[in-house]
Amino acid sequence: MEKFIIKGGKKLSGEIEVGGAKNAALKFFAAALLSKKLWQLRNVPNIEDIVRMGEILSDLGVKVNKKGENGYDICALNVKSNILDEDKTRKLRASITLVAPLLARMGKVEFYHPGGCLLGKRPIDIFLDGFRAFGADVKLGKDKYVISAKKIRGADFFFRQISVTATETLMILGVVAQGRTVLKNAAQEPEIQSLAEFLNKCGAKIQGAGTSTIIIDGVKEIKSGIYETMPDRIEAGSFAILAAATNSNIKIKKMNPAHLEVLWQIFKEIGVNFSLGNDYAIVGRQKNNHKAINIKTHEYPGLATDLQPPLTVLLTQLKGLSMVHETIYEGRLFYTDILNKMGANIILCDPHRVVVNGPVKLYGAKVFSPDIRAGIALIIAGLMAKGETIIENIYQIDRGYEKIDERLRAIGADIQRIND
Repeated sequence: MEKFIIKGGKKLSGEIEVGGAKNAALKFFAAALLSKKLWQLRNVPNIEDIVRMGEILSDLGVKVNKKGENGYDICALNVKSNILDEDKTRKLRASITLVAPLLARMGKVEFYHPGGCLLGKRPIDIFLDGFRAFGADVKLGKDKYVISAKKIRGADFFFRQISVTATETLMILGVVAQGRTVLKNAAQEPEIQSLAEFLNKCGAKIQGAGTSTIIIDGVKEIKSGIYETMPDRIEAGSFAILAAATNSNIKIKKMNPAHLEVLWQIFKEIGVNFSLGNDYAIVGRQKNNHKAINIKTHEYPGLATDLQPPLTVLLTQLKGLSMVHETIYEGRLFYTDILNKMGANIILCDPHRVVVNGPVKLYGAKVFSPDIRAGIALIIAGLMAKGETIIENIYQIDRGYEKIDERLRAIGADIQRIND
């Protein structure tokens, strides 16, 4: 099993590029099922989650051809199965997005509860309610779901809880539904806007993506297209936090600073030294002890829950008490016990709140990565810490960050991938 060995305490410097957005690319793989034409996806991150999604599509009969390091050609001319593979779907939360286009193509889908990161309770009832609104029949068998529909009708659907993936899934279904679909209280993330823009180029009729109300007029055919995956805002933000936490001078390139306005506001309040360009951010060496701050995750344009773990590591270096309120996922804060093992002083108040007392010195330890975002937080902690840190279960990190060890070594990090 592979692991990372990190020798921390070094200042880093140089430039690091942001890859294509994982949470955008995965949805384009799913949406490719809408079309019988060739889709060419570029700037796709070379990560484990993308590999799994490609495998699931191949199992369905879709032609998935990798082009170079970061490209894919996908053609869903023939779809031979309506059953999603159990083992693969249980490893990938985004597999739920395949249900909508597969239902539209085949009239019936059988799938198992999607997996992914262990972040507490992650029910799919919003998805199921959405499918019903489009006229589908939903049945729960002994160990899997069976969704069927003779006809997909446009729906007027209100999300009782804002969900990015559910918004994307029902938007995909609405594209080929008969009549008009109106999605209310929809998520507004940039990835949703990007998906809608590309689908419109391929013949869809979507209005309002990026706002709380999305209006879709169904079409009979989706055509071919070429898509350049947008930059990963979570990766960009994680690199910026890494620079601040390690007191390093790093330029983060090929990003969109406008996607991270809440992070820049937090940096200003803390006192982090940074500057922004059109497609880059520079985080410089820090001068003073920064004051503690309270943070709260929220749907976009608020603080992304995926940036909370690395930001919590940074809070360990601030003077005073900081409160972290995680509003999206129950159980996402449990990784803070691992940070305490490294010398952090973090008190878990309940599954949604912790208090971080700083500043503290972190020390190397042998730790286990529980999920993607906690994994990058542990890498940041290891790079800050005195001594050697060993991170196990790095498959979780590889699910979301392309060749992270190689890219960090290029800016001076002492991180090695070991297979034992």
